[in-house]
Amino acid sequence: MCKTKISAKAYDVGTRIDKLISDFYDDLTRSTIQKLIENGNVLVNDKQVSKSYKIRENDVISVEIPEPVELDVVPQDIPIEIIYEDDDLLVVNKPKGMVVHPAPGNPDSTLVNALLYHCSGRLSSINGVIRPGIVHRIDKNTSGLLIIAKTDTAHNYLAEQIKEHSFTREYQAVVCGRFKEPKGTINAPIGRNKYDRKKMCVTELNSKEAITHYEVIDEFNQYSLVKFTLETGRTHQIRVHSAYIGHAVYGDDVYGKAVKGLQGQCLHAKKIGFIHPKTEEYMEFDSCLPDYYQAILKKLKA
Repeated sequence: MCKTKISAKAYDVGTRIDKLISDFYDDLTRSTIQKLIENGNVLVNDKQVSKSYKIRENDVISVEIPEPVELDVVPQDIPIEIIYEDDDLLVVNKPKGMVVHPAPGNPDSTLVNALLYHCSGRLSSINGVIRPGIVHRIDKNTSGLLIIAKTDTAHNYLAEQIKEHSFTREYQAVVCGRFKEPKGTINAPIGRNKYDRKKMCVTELNSKEAITHYEVIDEFNQYSLVKFTLETGRTHQIRVHSAYIGHAVYGDDVYGKAVKGLQGQCLHAKKIGFIHPKTEEYMEFDSCLPDYYQAILKKLKA
């Protein structure tokens, strides 16, 4: 159980209680905060209030966040494409539409469920029972390469490379519009969208550094095929940065426009490279564009 006290400032007066707490906890959605208020987990001056309560001067807000209920993650015999595997790690090619790890709304049939079955439970424990072995993630509707750690030693070694920006992560995406410059860098901080907590955006408020390099591979009438290389790894980074410069990823129904017949964005994690935690040799893996992606390219070229 996590307990926090917030002392209201003069500039907080008149602000709704759920809005104030939302600004304090950037990882909690407004609906989650409202449920906490309704359940009596939020008190103002030791008294329960409604979610529409407006802050008064000198209010003391107590917020109690219950411990999350762990999901029961079970091994499932789900086919996965393994590009490489040894005693320390494996590289998998995740299909579009598969969720990486269990979460509310997606309790099973995830990549983690499949990995637990394939590896007989032998995965790193750094990220807990919900995300065993998961060193980095890609979105449900993004396809492509992921590296999975079998041991905690391998996990820490690989995570440190990501932190130091020495881990190669190269993506290909079909984006809207044509570019004036064939290559460039997008250096714009990313944080939670204060109007929609499920979305990210370029912002200076409660944000983290985000750097994406791009290079145009091919151009069509109204679209471009672009290679993106990540220097940092923020949530939805390529999708947010692409939309920010006016080139939303094709089919992205969150930051761009949905495309009929296409489930989500046309984005593929094509290449990863890293130093092996045991041999200390650099390894690099490349993957072919999936069938749905090639069909889109063929259609756009025509």
